[in-house]
Amino acid sequence: MIFRGALYEYIRFFRGRKIWLVLLKFCFWGACLYNRLSTRVIPKSLMLDTSTKAVVYGRHLDMITRMLCFDFLSGRDSSVAAVIDPGVARRSYAKVFFWEREIMIPVFRDFSGLPDDMRDMVLINFASHRSAPDVARAAMASGRFFLQHIVAEGIPEHETRLLIHEAKNRNVMLLGPATVGGIAAGAFRIGNTGGSLENIVASRLYRPGSVGFVSRSGGMSNELYRVLSRTTDGVHTGFALGGDRYVGMRFSDAVEYFEKIPEIRMIVILGEVGGTDELAVAEAIGTGKITKPVVAWIAGTFAEHLPHEVQFGHAWAKANRHLETAREKNRILREAGAFVPESYAGIESLIRDVYEAAGGVWFACDEPTDAIDAAIARLQHRRPTTFTSTICDERSVPVRYDGVPVSDFLSQWGLARVIGHLWLRRELPEYALRFIETVLILLADHGPAVSGATNTIITARAGKDIVSSLIAGLATIGPRFGGAIDASARTWYECVRDSISTADLITKMRRKGEYIPGIGHRLYSKFRPDDRVARLTDCVHELRQSRHLDFARAVEALTLEKKPNLILNVDGAIAAILLDIFGDIGMTRDEIETALDSGVFNAFFILARTIGLLWHAIDQRRLGEGLYRTAHDDIFYLDPSWSNSQNDV
Repeated sequence: MIFRGALYEYIRFFRGRKIWLVLLKFCFWGACLYNRLSTRVIPKSLMLDTSTKAVVYGRHLDMITRMLCFDFLSGRDSSVAAVIDPGVARRSYAKVFFWEREIMIPVFRDFSGLPDDMRDMVLINFASHRSAPDVARAAMASGRFFLQHIVAEGIPEHETRLLIHEAKNRNVMLLGPATVGGIAAGAFRIGNTGGSLENIVASRLYRPGSVGFVSRSGGMSNELYRVLSRTTDGVHTGFALGGDRYVGMRFSDAVEYFEKIPEIRMIVILGEVGGTDELAVAEAIGTGKITKPVVAWIAGTFAEHLPHEVQFGHAWAKANRHLETAREKNRILREAGAFVPESYAGIESLIRDVYEAAGGVWFACDEPTDAIDAAIARLQHRRPTTFTSTICDERSVPVRYDGVPVSDFLSQWGLARVIGHLWLRRELPEYALRFIETVLILLADHGPAVSGATNTIITARAGKDIVSSLIAGLATIGPRFGGAIDASARTWYECVRDSISTADLITKMRRKGEYIPGIGHRLYSKFRPDDRVARLTDCVHELRQSRHLDFARAVEALTLEKKPNLILNVDGAIAAILLDIFGDIGMTRDEIETALDSGVFNAFFILARTIGLLWHAIDQRRLGEGLYRTAHDDIFYLDPSWSNSQNDV
């Protein structure tokens, strides 16, 4: 209301002076000039071909499978490099079909998790209309994408205009919003463009033609792809721009892009009533900027015969002035030099005539479509697998561990190499192999008094089999017995990652009333050092960096000032050294954090101690020990009346 009142006062002041008309005209033409200058120019680097890779925002596995089926028909490898799913904690994998074969695609939480080599890609943004703009901005900031396809409908026009402006500044092309995308025949399919597999085959989109096609409508694009397959050698590249009033890619952008591709012989555009974007194409033809023949049709000529203005399906599709009517735009395009039929019914024959006049060779579709149709029919019977394993494929001869023949491990450090390949998926350096084998030896057993060995012995003496005895002993491994390696590893890792000082760690644990995992021992102290810790650290003097071990040692230096037995114990040393080894062999942050969550650190203790527990069970059988019964002297029998009196208190 304030703005409206000020405008009225402004006009009333200049009324009769003609100045306000001049100013309004200046504003109008200034807006037109800004609109012209802000028209998106497609970067020269933009090219959709068989090497183009995509990242899909959102776990739309059915859509990804359709993209991969197109890739298979086109004879290329998977075009989907990764999936972004903000719902995952860290890197994981999604299982999808590449035709009849299942493959794994990495899933990341956000764009920052993508590997450094994932660049110059296409983003297929399936976020909702509420979050799609923020996703688009984050993708632009990552600098990894030359083209973004936004699927969502209903994005506020103000947001779209801001995105278009930012994309222009960052030299990123926007396709959409509110569009199914685009396709480079035989090379790259954006999302669901082209429709079903049956339509892909019928339109011969699995091999490149020589026609560039652009439309606002995704549905009409699919129809025209069929027409072009009957009248020409097919589509080379096609775009559906989307039905919103403001879109990233415009008709003029797409036509100029087609002009730069030598393989494109002619151009076909299908416009619609509303807006004047098609007139920029007419201007480019008239000025000679576009030299290739253009067949054009603006749909909606019947709209002017309606008794009142009608808003059609697209937000753009409404003629607000004479220049935006379909009939007027068809006339201007025709006069500029485009080939425009008298009605949509004549577009098929006109495309054929222009194509042949341009030297194109129309040929009968003699591809083996029957075999393709039969292969598509088989897809209905494909069934996803139940389990996924990356460790060992027993079907191969010889058996392979992580792709390496078993016979290759029958050498020095063989068992440690097997652990490296099966657990860490890497060929480890010799110092790491030596460290793993040392861990297995030093932790194999620690006598019968610890809870795991005691449980194994008791179970074996009860007459249970060796498996049951082993399970009974392993079941006691946890926070109080053997489980400190996991907890210690997480402590060292988070402190180093978050730059927490040793003093802050000690203060935090004191306030929580908890011990620091990996610090302290009942038997050893600074006056009686644990020889195992020294042996472990001697194994890894070749480490290029030892941040976690250095941090653990710094914590030990402070805790020893309080008590002589608060030393870095064997669990804390193993955890710190393993973290340094993981960093040294190139494991990413996601891989290390996955190892922390999966219990990989404690797995070394479990594997080593299994050796000792098995022998405790066998030893009891060998000695013929009978059923174990705890002596009465070892039990404090508390009078029930004492318990009741405590409850009364």
